[in-house]
Amino acid sequence: MVQVNVTLTETIKKLLDEKKYSTLRDILTTMMPFDIAAVFRELQDEKTPILFRILPKELAAETFVEMDEETQEFLIHGFSDSELKEIVDELFVDDAVDLIEEMPANVVKRILRQADKQTRREINELLKYPEDSAGSIMTTEFISLRPDMTAEMAIKRIRRTGVDKETIYTCYVNDDNNKLIGITTVKDLLLAEDDRPVRELMEENVISVHTLADQEEVATLFSNYDFLALPVVDNEQRIVGIVTIDDAIDVIREEATEDIEKMAAVLPSDKPYMRTSVWGIYKKRVPWLLVLMLSATFTSTIISSFDGMLASVIILSSFIPMITGSGGNAGSQASVSVIRALSLGEIEFKSMFKVLWKELRVALLCGVTLAAANFIKLLLFDLRGHENGVLIALVVSLTLVGTIVMAKIVGSSLPLLSSKIGLDPAVMANPLISTVCDSLSLLIYFGVASLMLEL
Repeated sequence: MVQVNVTLTETIKKLLDEKKYSTLRDILTTMMPFDIAAVFRELQDEKTPILFRILPKELAAETFVEMDEETQEFLIHGFSDSELKEIVDELFVDDAVDLIEEMPANVVKRILRQADKQTRREINELLKYPEDSAGSIMTTEFISLRPDMTAEMAIKRIRRTGVDKETIYTCYVNDDNNKLIGITTVKDLLLAEDDRPVRELMEENVISVHTLADQEEVATLFSNYDFLALPVVDNEQRIVGIVTIDDAIDVIREEATEDIEKMAAVLPSDKPYMRTSVWGIYKKRVPWLLVLMLSATFTSTIISSFDGMLASVIILSSFIPMITGSGGNAGSQASVSVIRALSLGEIEFKSMFKVLWKELRVALLCGVTLAAANFIKLLLFDLRGHENGVLIALVVSLTLVGTIVMAKIVGSSLPLLSSKIGLDPAVMANPLISTVCDSLSLLIYFGVASLMLEL
């Protein structure tokens, strides 16, 4: 597939150089907007406007939505006012809002000037909603029906108004005050008798979200109920828009990417990796690296405070990396499992004691298994012939049990605590958990050693 895409891009570049525009148009009209946008990313900037003008109007608008913001901004600067108006007119309102949110102020002003009065009003309404809320990702373009309509009247309305709607399959039934009272589908309307009223066809138990609901909560509903679209209502239960499946997928991807970046101790970025400058990547990574470096000084402080113990039994120092590494790994396993469960809504803060009890039992099983394997390994290889071999092996093995138990408890509790105080649980993942577990595992190690070896 990769080889095919590369070959296709090279073919398009060659046809552009040879100015075979009719052939290019024939090829592009067989491609999906996402794939065309991928071709644009590979083109030199001066060729981008030429290729874009070859596209049919509707396909051009769909492709424009799939482009990265740098390519969009470059094209807008090269558009005439009439060309820009054509694109804006073809965009759905939610896509226009996404575009405006990414563009600099001077570009935004130009886009809004080309939009008609109704579109500008709808865009401004959507821009008022908080970022990452249901209102910020919804579209106001949906099919609205009345309960006293017949199936025949409803179909006629869909034919008359559906061309400008983002989706027509799910239709929303409102009363005279625009309050959402039910939903129906085009399938139900087409299969019903012409004179059958919509109120008899509609489903009254409608799942909806408030305009201020978090977008991650909205995406979860799509996953749980297999929706194609989800109505968004205000405080009076009046429908003000819908969120469609394509926007929900974008939210899921964005949230997953953000969580992965946070779990890897990287500040979230909204730009593709290859489009991010070295300076931009540096700014996203260095703050967490500094925090983790400074927090790691606790580890060195603990080690330095037990210099005397390490000097009297030098071999103890050789097991520090294994113990801290095991603790960090165990803590990370627990934190990732809990973070995932939190994001899927499987658990919440009130489930903490159940989670801790489960992780404690898992930790004991894992700790005893690791300790037993480690005890045998130490006696057969690392401490073979050592005068205190059995005792030291016992110290290290018991430390492993304590470390694993501590790490599982820390790894499972910190994400739950962070969610309770309003922080993103993803922050409490690999790097931070490992740093905390390193310090605590050393305290356990030296504590067990001082007791058993009487140091």
